[in-house]
Amino acid sequence: METIAPMLAKAVATVPDPDSVAGGLRYEPKWDGFRGIVTIDGDDVEIGSRGSKPLTRYFPELVEAFRAQFGGREHPVVLDGEVVVRSGVPGNERLDWEALSQRIHPAASRIAKLSAETPAQFVAFDLLHVDGQDLTGRPFDDRRAALEELGSGLTAPLFVTRTTLDVETARRWLTTFEGAGLDGVVAKPRRRPYEPNKRTMLKVKHHREADVVAVGYRVHKSGTGVGSLLLGLYDDSGELRMVGGVSAFTDKRRRELVDELEPLVERDADGRPVTGDGERSRFSSGRDTSFVRLAPERVLEVRYDQMEGDRFRHTVQFARWRTDRDARSCGFDQLEVPAAYDLQSVLS
Repeated sequence: METIAPMLAKAVATVPDPDSVAGGLRYEPKWDGFRGIVTIDGDDVEIGSRGSKPLTRYFPELVEAFRAQFGGREHPVVLDGEVVVRSGVPGNERLDWEALSQRIHPAASRIAKLSAETPAQFVAFDLLHVDGQDLTGRPFDDRRAALEELGSGLTAPLFVTRTTLDVETARRWLTTFEGAGLDGVVAKPRRRPYEPNKRTMLKVKHHREADVVAVGYRVHKSGTGVGSLLLGLYDDSGELRMVGGVSAFTDKRRRELVDELEPLVERDADGRPVTGDGERSRFSSGRDTSFVRLAPERVLEVRYDQMEGDRFRHTVQFARWRTDRDARSCGFDQLEVPAAYDLQSVLS
């Protein structure tokens, strides 16, 4: 079968009312994992990512699960959903993005080891092909009904996401499910067909503010101006720890920042800027992560959605400089900590 590009979502500030879209909306939890379009054709299983990069080899345990539960059918089955990894003890589990990202590894031996140690799950939220029928042209409500029928006998590690037509329930999910590692709510038009590469769905994520310390900057890839500011927060022991970065400056602003930050640049005995080497990951192993160190004196306010451990989960947004704030007052204690919620309660 031809590769199907996933339907996308547009960000909105709040959970929308159902009558804001013709035909109404159906709401789902927003899973924090790898988007996957899965095709099961006989005993052949392919897991395609949002960027059409195959994920199949990284998740052999899911391939076996799809083959066991859908293999041997006369016609292909195509599902849209999310690959996730969970961690924690039963009764206190949550999604684990770091463990999931570790699963992308070039070594087959490492993949086999991790598939046993941190097995993945798949949460299906749309059905595109089944029983020789192409469902992509049908309304989402029809596709959802077909998914529920197909998924009625599914067992772990395969799940079907929950859904609701009640907007107040969806608004509770936005708050409650964050404690299980989910990162928002998705609203889907009930009458719309499946539209690959179009932002037909609506997504609502958490929005928070924090005051952080500018601890360094990376030069823009063009070689001119500030590409990104590196951010830090003080922990309970008084240590300044790097927590992420902020970028997306205009060309003009990048050049201005070089001059603005010049008085804060740390220099060695010969007057040369002191540099550091940032953390590397499997996604940036070939990228220059060096940065110019800044004296930890300047505070800025940023907008973020959630934390992953002691770091911002995604790149944050610059809000404003806070000249009224003392850098030493910028600690982890200002961050909102979501109440814990068991992931199994979301999946059940």
